[in-house]
Formats: sequence, structure tokens, C-alpha cells
Amino acid sequence: MTSLGEYERHCDSINSDFGGEGDGSVGRSRGSFGGEQEELHYVPIRVLGHGAYGEATLYRRTEDDSLVVWKEVCLTRLSEKERRDALNEIVILALLQHENIVAYYNHFLDNSTLLIELEYCNGGNLFDKIVRQKDMLFDEETVLWYLFQIASAVSCIHKAGILHRDIKTLNIFLTKANLIKLGDYGLAKQLTSEFSMAETCVGTLYYMSPEICQGVKYSFKSDIWAVGCVIFELLTLTRTFDATNPLNLCVKIVQGNWAMQVNPNIYSPEMINLVQDCLQQDPDKRPTAEEILERPLISQRRREMEEQVSLLNGPSKRLRSGAVNDAPIAVVTSRSSEVYVWGGGKSTPQKLDVFKGGCQAQQVCAGNTHFAVVTVEKELYTWVNMQGGTKLHGQLGHGDRASYRQPKHVEKLQGKAIRQVACGDDFTVCITDEGQLYTFGSDYYGCMGVDQACGSEVLEPLQLDFFLLNPVEQVSCGENHVVVLTRSKAVYSWGCGEYGRLGLDSEDDYFTPQKVEVQKTLNIVSVQCSSDGTFLLTQSGKVLACGLNECNKLGLNQCMSGIINHEAFHEVPYTTSLTLAKQLSFYKIRTIAPGKTHTAALDERGRLLTFGSNKCGQLGVGNYKKRLGINLLGGPLAGKQVTHVSCGDEFTIAATYDNHIFAWGNGGNGRLAMTPTERPHGSDICTSWPRPIFGSLHHVPDLSCHGWHTILIVEKVLNSKTIRSNSSGLSIGTVAQVSRDGSVGGEEDESEQEMLSDPSGGFRGTMEADHGIGRFNSTENMRSNGGDSSMGESSCPSWLREELENAEFIPMPDSSAPLSLGSTEPEKTTLSFDQLQGMATNPEPLPVSESYSSDSPVYFTVPETTCLPSANPLGCSCNSLRAEVNRLQGQVRECLAEQQRLQQENTRLSAELERLSHDSLETKQLTQTVIKQGEVIQVLQRQLEFFFKLSRTTAGTDGTREDTDADPKQDSDTDSWCFLGPDPCRSVPGAGV
Repeated sequence: MTSLGEYERHCDSINSDFGGEGDGSVGRSRGSFGGEQEELHYVPIRVLGHGAYGEATLYRRTEDDSLVVWKEVCLTRLSEKERRDALNEIVILALLQHENIVAYYNHFLDNSTLLIELEYCNGGNLFDKIVRQKDMLFDEETVLWYLFQIASAVSCIHKAGILHRDIKTLNIFLTKANLIKLGDYGLAKQLTSEFSMAETCVGTLYYMSPEICQGVKYSFKSDIWAVGCVIFELLTLTRTFDATNPLNLCVKIVQGNWAMQVNPNIYSPEMINLVQDCLQQDPDKRPTAEEILERPLISQRRREMEEQVSLLNGPSKRLRSGAVNDAPIAVVTSRSSEVYVWGGGKSTPQKLDVFKGGCQAQQVCAGNTHFAVVTVEKELYTWVNMQGGTKLHGQLGHGDRASYRQPKHVEKLQGKAIRQVACGDDFTVCITDEGQLYTFGSDYYGCMGVDQACGSEVLEPLQLDFFLLNPVEQVSCGENHVVVLTRSKAVYSWGCGEYGRLGLDSEDDYFTPQKVEVQKTLNIVSVQCSSDGTFLLTQSGKVLACGLNECNKLGLNQCMSGIINHEAFHEVPYTTSLTLAKQLSFYKIRTIAPGKTHTAALDERGRLLTFGSNKCGQLGVGNYKKRLGINLLGGPLAGKQVTHVSCGDEFTIAATYDNHIFAWGNGGNGRLAMTPTERPHGSDICTSWPRPIFGSLHHVPDLSCHGWHTILIVEKVLNSKTIRSNSSGLSIGTVAQVSRDGSVGGEEDESEQEMLSDPSGGFRGTMEADHGIGRFNSTENMRSNGGDSSMGESSCPSWLREELENAEFIPMPDSSAPLSLGSTEPEKTTLSFDQLQGMATNPEPLPVSESYSSDSPVYFTVPETTCLPSANPLGCSCNSLRAEVNRLQGQVRECLAEQQRLQQENTRLSAELERLSHDSLETKQLTQTVIKQGEVIQVLQRQLEFFFKLSRTTAGTDGTREDTDADPKQDSDTDSWCFLGPDPCRSVPGAGV
């Protein structure tokens, strides 16, 4: 009942958006937004393309930095059939949930523009993939991988009773992880059973089945034909049928004249036979999608491929928006996103023009010699900084040692969705959305993690096979070591081990990943590397550290109180094992930012903590004195919530929630982005107080400092607008009326006209009969079934309907005498406002009861024995209205009775489940008892065997002694001991021999 209720609420939300005759009270209740409703912020990135209905735009969802596509449909420019297709796509997408189907998240209505929020597929489509192959055929393994996913998606939609009707390579999308996503359901149709047939000629000519070309009815097997055409293209890189004109194309399709044959020297007979079966002229001879999956070619590896699909979908999987009552508010903001760098002798921030428009930066990282940036579309850019030199060690990943001074896309990672990058001294490490890890650069200290098997330098990204089955969640690099956190919350480290920075209880160097032993009760959520140390952050906000603790930059020194009220610090020079930073235990740490000589941390309240060396004022405490403990920063940062912080060589950069950027510490070599006028005391001025830079308000999504360099992303909000879901002043029904008045529409069949006259009715018409969903909106049913179908539109004039829906009160007419309680008029029946929406009305005002007040619902009094005078030539509709009300009340009673019955059944099932659970617990206890008894029995058996052996040994010794002393003629078994007694032994033949 719960899932059914949620589904019906979702369908009601679609009806409220697209039905022009929705219940006014319901619309107003959904239109009133409270403080508890969720605000979802979206930032437009770029336009992906244009279609027949509108355009698709890529957006970034700021809540989780995920990318989504908004399919924007301008309703005013569409015909009625096109509007129906737009509505149909939402309905179909709401029904389907599968890992190989484009996911639907939400929909909004912005004035006359419909916005459908969909999953973003960052790998393009299958058509482009085939074109990029040129003359290089796919291997059968790749074709089989694609075939399995396409057949799985088609099987899912067919099980839901949906006929896609437009399967083609352009509608099969890919992710960078090589996952298939079947999309574009604007032409899809839901059939009530597997034997139902459709007869509308829709789809793309090259993929049309023979039955569509011949104009006869078709079913799910028409989609199988299209699947066969797609697989044929994958095998040959050519369309299955090709012609110079549509008529010739249809002839070739009906005759089955393929453009070419599949190469049997490259592909197996099973694959070729499968394509031939899908392209059978007789639909009955084609396999179903499930039968394709059961072919030995696929079934032998089906479980393995299902697990692979689930694994690859994991990082990008996102739940749909909540129920209708959540009513999320989409706040669309246009922002200017820019990337700035400074330091290394350049004191003025330099803007990088590469990262703008559709190539916006999402994550930045600074190394000792180079920078790295991950864009919102998961692409990696690298280049050298001002101190990078002219000859590198491959840390840029471009396949050479060249020194690129401008950001350059790492082409070797094309097709990989990069999620995070980290820079070391002269190497780079990055991870993908799937958790795979790539390294490139110098391998002098073994930071490539391959045991130096590729030489001292790796010029191109190298995948680390060690983590193929153990995906990586996060990576951090020191100058010469690497630490990663896997999704299973295990920590691995490798590289230079000096001062114990690897946390392996030694100072040895390791050239392959080594597991760091962490107490099982600790849940590690983040790892961070300093130049010669490592920090681990737990879920509870505790900090573990190892490595060099010079100037207490790891926070490991401990304060000891003496007897005479003096304090002393116990210094920890370095540690080779992970040690709890007790001084930080007073705070719940959420972020750690280590630098070369000091460290900064943020707690859960956004307060900034610093510790370590204060030689150049990098701790931000207002002086340059040595600080032994942890410093909670005040001064300019007092009361401010810090969102990002990073530490370089003797300087610190921080960004606050109110969009300010602060810098302090050593200002030499342009580290603090000081202008010449801000350096009155020379070029090496130090400042010990946080001072604002950049001069204007900027939001900072990410920043990174290393050595003398800083790189950060800054954003400015240019404009913003709010789009409210599930409530809008303009519905499709209203737009349809406008379009009919001003546009020239083509001829539509009667079924389409009936569906468009009531969008919710059209929605119901596509539902499967055996789903048991029933009607979605009782109000819509009342309107569509309450009157004569020949009347078309409601008999209530539109101006009066609008007045009744929007007015808070009904003006009382001028009458000769008010109604009184003591009147002798005939008996009256009181009808509510909702019950009279479909009634025929009179131009003259209706009498209103004196009991009306502005705080109570509006009621009209209608004489029982007389009918309302009406100008409608069809006559009064009072009797039909009463009959409709009675019918609806009966339905309500039936629904309530059914609900009560289901509740009772639910209670019974719950009691039965509780009983079974109790029985299961007793069975488990009995099983444990039996196991324990079995163990006791085994112990007793072993003891018995031991005593038996001991007794036999004793008996043998006594028998030997008796044989020596006794008369040889006497029976030697007379006095011997036997476990079975003397008689059985004597009964054995030859026992006395």
C-alpha cells in the first residue's frame, strides 16, 4: 500500500502540472511553499543540443556537485500531439527504474516551458561511438557487452508493458564507464498486455520494422527488430538498410535486403545467428528481449555482467526527488566561474581563460612543479607552474617531458570520468568515478605503485591494477608518498617512508601499496598528506597522524601540568605509527589542511584551528611568537564560518561562508597575492593577521596551496530565478487553448483528441490493465465522466470557472428579501463548491445562504423540487450531478472498505511474520544447543577412546607377566581383561591360540 500510495501521489503531481482543469484548492495548497520544503540549486553549464521539441542543457546540482540534464520543452510552440508526447515521456520515465535506462529525477514548469530533469550520460551516444571507430570493427567482447545492456533495458520496458518505438543508435547513450543508457521515450506507448498491438506509424525510417512499413499492427517484436538493426551496426559499422529515398528504403526493409553481410571470420556464429533472428521478417519468429538474455552467448556471463553494471552505476546513482508533498524548489543561478593562480614570483592573480563556459573547473590541486584541474565534465587538465622548469618527469601525463605553460587536456584519459586528482613533488595521481587509480610522473620513490616495473619515469597515465577489485574513494599525495582510502574504508600507503610517514611502523620505502593497520572501531572518512607526514580523519572528528612532527605540525605534542602550577610540553619528534592527536580531541574536526611547516583544521562549526611553526605568522594569531598548542583563530575571522582552507610554505589561504577570501603568513614571491601598494616594507613582508584579498565577494568552491603557489576557483552569482515543482500558474491545458487559437494544427485521430481534451485521462489510457493502479485522480474522473461526452468542454463558462476558483468570497446579490430560517419555501439541499464545478450555470446570480462567512466553505442552496434556470439548450444537469455525486460517494465507501480490509490483512501478515521470526529464533537456539551437545559428545568419545587405548595397553602388560609366571597348559585368557568382557573374547575362533 505504501509504494502504491507514493506512485499515485506522483501521478497526481503530473496531473496537477499538466491538467488545465485541476482542482483549484489542490493547486493552491501545493502552491503554498513552507519553510520545510527543499531548495535545490542548479547552475547551467552548457547547451548539449537542440531537438524537435526544444533543447537539452547541462546543469550542475550544487547540493552534491552532480551533473543533470534539463530537457527544456517550450509548450507554446508545440501542437497538441507534441504536447501529448512530452507528457507521455514523463509518464514513461516515472514508471521505469533500471540501471540501463536514463533516470528521471524531477520535472518543473517555468511559465510556458516544461523542464524534465534527467540523468546525464557523459559518454555521448552510440551513433557517435560507431562513427569514431572509422574502419576499425568492434571486438565481439565489446559488442556482447553492449548487447547485454541494450537487451536488459528493452526487457525492462517490455515487462512494464511499454513499447519504445524509437530504438536507434542516437537514442542509446553512453557513460564514460562504457555503460549503456536507453533514452528518449517521447514516442513510447504502453500496451495493456503482451498480445496488444499498436498501429501508429512512428519512429525512425532506418529502424522501422517490416510491419510498420506495411502499415499493419505491430507489437513488442517491432522493438526487437530495431535492436537487431543496432547490433548489426555494431558488427558492421554500417546501417542495416540504406537507400536514396524513403520508398526504396521501405522496399528493402520489407524484402530483407541487407546493406552487407556480417564478417564470419571476426564474429562467432552464435552472434551472427542472434542478429539474423532479430531481423526475421515474421515478428513471431523474432525472440523476446528476455529470450535474447537467455541465449547461451549471454546467459553464461549474465551474472558477471550484471554485477559489473551494478558496480559501474554505483558512483553516479542518485535517488529521485521525494514525494509530491516535498515540492522541491529549483533555484537556477547563472554564475561566472573562473580559475586564478598566483605565487612563485607572480603576486597578481592570473585568470585562466581555458576554464570558462562548458569547461568549468570543479576541483583544483597544486603541486611543487605543476597544477591539475578536474572539470565539471570529469576531464583532467595539467600544466606547469612558474617554477616548473623546462624538463619534467612526465607528471603532466601528456606522453612527453615537455613543459606546457597553459592548461592542456590529458588526452590519454579520454573516456575516463576523473573524479579527483592529487599532485606530489613530481608525480600525479587521479581516480575515476569507478574508483580506479591512475598514476604518472617520477617513480624514484616508487610512488607509481608498480614496484618500479615501468622504469624511473611514467610519461602516460598508468592504471594501478592493485585496486581493480578494491575501488578507491580518496587519494592524497605528499612530496614523495601516496595515501589512499578505499570504499571499504581501508587505508593503503606507499612511497618514501622516511620519518614513518607511511604509518607502517617503519621508515622503509615501499614501491607497492601497503595496508595501514587501523583500529577496527575507527571509521576513517578522509586522508591527507603533508610533505613528510600523514593525517587520518575519523567519522567522529578524531585525528590520527604519523610522520615528522617538527614544531608540532602534526599536533602530537602533549601538555603536562606540574605540581607548582607550571606546564610543560612532551615533544614527539616523529612517529612511525598512527597516533591520536589528543590536543585536537576537544574539537570535532571535519577538514585537515597540512602545509610544509604548519597545519590548519576546520571543526564542525566552521571554526579555524592552526598549529605548527609560526615563524612568519602563518598561524594567524597576530604575532610571530612560538606557539606550543592548538590556536583557535579570532581577530578578523571571529564569528565567521570558514568553508575552505589550505596551507602552503609558510602561508595560509582561507575562504569564508560570507564569500570573503583571507591570506596571511609569508608574503614573499607573491604567495599572498599582494599588490605593490600593499607591500610598504619590501617584497618579503609577512603578515600575522588574516587579511582579505580579491577585494570583492567571491564564492570559493575549491582551493589548493603548495610550496609558493595557490590555485582556486571563484564564482559570482550573476542572476537567479526560482522554479517551483508541482505548482505553476500555466498548465499544458491552458497552453493548449492558446495554441489552438493561434496555430495551424494537422489532422489528429479521435483517440488523440480524446486524450488531449483531458491530459490525465490520456495518462490513464496508457496504464496496464493488470497493474491494479486504478484511477489516479478522482476529481479528474468526475469531470471526464460526469457529463455527456458530446458536450466536449465543461458546460460551465470559463470566465465563471476562473472566478469561482480564484475568488475568496462570492458577492451577495441584491434580492428583495433575505432568506430566513423560518421560511416556508420547499426543502433545500446544500451543495459544496467542489460539487458544483461541472454544473450548468445561470447568468443570474444564485441565492446564497445567510450562514455564509469568509472563514467557512462556500455553499449554495438549491431547491429540491425545482431546477436551476439555465440557458443551456441541453437542459438542467442537477439530476445528473446528484447521480454523479452518489456514484462517487459509493466509490469512496468501496475504497474505504477496501482500505480497511487491506489494513486487517496487513495486521494479520505482521502477526504471522512476528510468529515466524519467533519460531526462527527458537530454531536458531535449538540448532546452537544441538551443536554444543555434539561438541560434548565428541569430547566424550575422544575421552572414551583414550581410556580404551590405555586399558588395552595395561591389559597387554599384565597378560605378558602372567604368561611368564603361569603354567603353559593353563588358559591364558582366563584372567585377561577385555572391554567387551571375557565371554565375547573367548567366543572368537582362535582367541586362545
